[in-house]
Amino acid sequence: MNVRGVNIHYRIIGDEGPWLALITGGRRGFNEFVPLAEKIAAHGVRVLVHDRRNTGASDVVIEGRDGEEEIWTDDLYEMLGRLGARPAVVGGASSGARTSVLTYLRHPDAVRALFLMRVTGGAFAAGRLPDMYYGQFIRAAKEGGMAAVCATEQYRERIAANPANRERLMKMEPKQYVEAMQHWLDIFTRGPVEPMYGVTEAQLRSIKVPSIVIPGNDKTHNGACGRAIQKLIPGSRLVDLGLEEQDLPLVPFSDWGPQEARIAKVCAEFVQQHGR
Repeated sequence: MNVRGVNIHYRIIGDEGPWLALITGGRRGFNEFVPLAEKIAAHGVRVLVHDRRNTGASDVVIEGRDGEEEIWTDDLYEMLGRLGARPAVVGGASSGARTSVLTYLRHPDAVRALFLMRVTGGAFAAGRLPDMYYGQFIRAAKEGGMAAVCATEQYRERIAANPANRERLMKMEPKQYVEAMQHWLDIFTRGPVEPMYGVTEAQLRSIKVPSIVIPGNDKTHNGACGRAIQKLIPGSRLVDLGLEEQDLPLVPFSDWGPQEARIAKVCAEFVQQHGR
């Protein structure tokens, strides 16, 4: 779908029922969520998964005055409207959970409820994510130009999934790329660190739609921050999977595979209750 001039790769899983927009974490494409989405859809829910711009097989477009995550919310708003799916239940994991909250704050008319997993917060995440999302690529552009940016692991994946991304990136002046990424980095790091990275306590308290929070179990998505976030969202429900906290920077979502059936059942019941 061409959304605001950018080609967005997406898929709808399920043929009927209320809508759930499910957003992956990090800068990863939606494929890691397909098994979970299929389990949710089996309970009578239509699940929209998509590669946000600059992720997966969607176009890479490094520009915009708003923050990158705010741009994602505007893209999602447009997509849901084009699909006749507004308002929908919106949810995701990690940066997908943060984008879900930002979508509600920016477009409250598009969100019936929030389903938040592996929410991000705390000093460890604040020390790790800015460089992972922006800093390393700024250094690559300064040291080796756009060819060096294209050679990084993340951009190699995006070019393999969408070869036109290489031409688009190579046409950019390194200075233009650095300025855009630095602008996004400045926005990304200007908000609070905890309990939820980039979202204030006042914003969490302002949420007026039904919400579920499923805490993570690693140093980037630590359980304590997840539980603190849930307490701040009025009327929200905590779903504790009983997972042992891991002294690891990141537990891959694939490691949560044994939990998917339970998550899908909880999510589908929530969407059926609040998504119509």
